[in-house]
Amino acid sequence: MGLKGCQIVLDNPWNTYYAGQTINGKVEFTFDSPKKVRGIAIRFLGEANTSWEEREKRQDSEGKETEEVTHLSGHEEYFQIQYYLLGGKNSGEIDLEAGTHSYPFTCALPPTLPSSFEGEWGHVRYTVKVILDRPWKFDQESKMAFTVISPVDLNLNPRVKEQFKLDLEKSFCCLCCRSGPLSTTVIVPVTGFVSGQVIPITAECDNASNVRVTGVKIVMRKIIAFHTHQPRRETKRDKVNILEVTAGAVEPGGSNTSTFKLEIPPLPPSNLVNCGIIDVDYELKVVVEVAGAHRNLEGKIPIVLGTVPLAEFKPPMPYKDEVPQDPSMLPTQPVSPASPPETGGALGWSITDSGGHQLYPNIPPPTFAESSYKSPSIANKEDNQYTKFMGDNFAPRYPTYAFNPSAPAANP
Repeated sequence: MGLKGCQIVLDNPWNTYYAGQTINGKVEFTFDSPKKVRGIAIRFLGEANTSWEEREKRQDSEGKETEEVTHLSGHEEYFQIQYYLLGGKNSGEIDLEAGTHSYPFTCALPPTLPSSFEGEWGHVRYTVKVILDRPWKFDQESKMAFTVISPVDLNLNPRVKEQFKLDLEKSFCCLCCRSGPLSTTVIVPVTGFVSGQVIPITAECDNASNVRVTGVKIVMRKIIAFHTHQPRRETKRDKVNILEVTAGAVEPGGSNTSTFKLEIPPLPPSNLVNCGIIDVDYELKVVVEVAGAHRNLEGKIPIVLGTVPLAEFKPPMPYKDEVPQDPSMLPTQPVSPASPPETGGALGWSITDSGGHQLYPNIPPPTFAESSYKSPSIANKEDNQYTKFMGDNFAPRYPTYAFNPSAPAANP
């Protein structure tokens, strides 16, 4: 057979890196018999793609109806690095003995990469492929995906530090009379959060009308816009419900105040900075549901998801207040999955200013947890029947903070 196995091992236990970091790793080939190769190449690729089909019915000159299918697509390439770990494109044959052969590699990621993202009609994806270049035979390829995070420091955005107050009011006309108003106020203390954090929400419903309120529903939603430019510019929007909570009924003339705590699951940061064909935003949709044929009251609260939490905002579970054990933690320093993370700043984030002083000493570093959305395939048009995929069912990992001590820590 020759090639018995191939493993790509990265130096980060979560296979997750911040834009601008350096990836280090090794490739291990195991042969059960001697092998002749021209070389071993490695290729790193970062790209975004969008794709869907639109169907349109048309009538020809004879009145016969036909269906026209248009394939729409968008593409951006952020970087591609390829080099040989052994041999070269024009090298002669190299004999590899049976057994295991290990080859180290390194790759410096550009600092302006957008965060990894997987969606129904598009993705931002980063892959590493190893090619066994064989003379006079088809190349054998092994490919895996890894996660890249573009840091979003909420502390640099003054708008998300402010309280948001949503006021909804409506009066109902029943036959010939007009009722008193139905008023609902929803308050969040800030609008900037990170995965793992709890969004505290207060909803006050004052029902001076003669119409029953059947419930107050708050839904956290991810709003995604996919853009194409071939053969024309089009946009497809998708709204995904992530979390939902509901308060009870409020009778006519009654009032009720409810508090909610929404714990944010692992999610990509807002906006996908530096990606031109996919936009990601978040919001809290508020729906005051009323009985009868009356229209519900609805409103929205914009939410920004970052990768570094607000240092001044105190969540329901306070930050740890300990002396940092490593004030000079480097962005590329790995954290062992078997050890508890140290305090002193987010892993992979520069936590010191120009003078070497810590910016956020009480913010614990995150772990990295998988998104609930997984891509069924990481194949692209360059892959073939000789490409072996490692972890084909890929889900990006996002920084997640353990503000809730009862929540289990993410394992790599």
